[in-house]
Amino acid sequence: MPTRFPPNVIGFNGILVSTQIPTRADGSLELGDITAQSECTLQALKVALERAGSSMDRVMHLTIYLTDMADRAAFNEVYKRFFAKPWPVRAAVGVAALAVEGMRVEVTAMAAKA
Repeated sequence: MPTRFPPNVIGFNGILVSTQIPTRADGSLELGDITAQSECTLQALKVALERAGSSMDRVMHLTIYLTDMADRAAFNEVYKRFFAKPWPVRAAVGVAALAVEGMRVEVTAMAAKA
């Protein structure tokens, strides 16, 4: 039976799955440029994983959803500040739109529970 961890984290057999959007610490959305949105999204992921008993260095897979694939390079610059070698396996997917107008990035991660 899956276990739900707040916020937006679910776990099963020691694997955690989380999807995050560019949410600031106060819960509001960051709808600025791709760098600001990427920073908020990955920071939200970091906080969610830590609250669920994991960490960014335990992320095994990351799916990045971008509304403009030209934003991939800017996302990668932010990504390098949150992750280290060996990099998690990842995929970048171009999408027509995300849940909220102005959102440019969303991520889904799979991580091992500590």
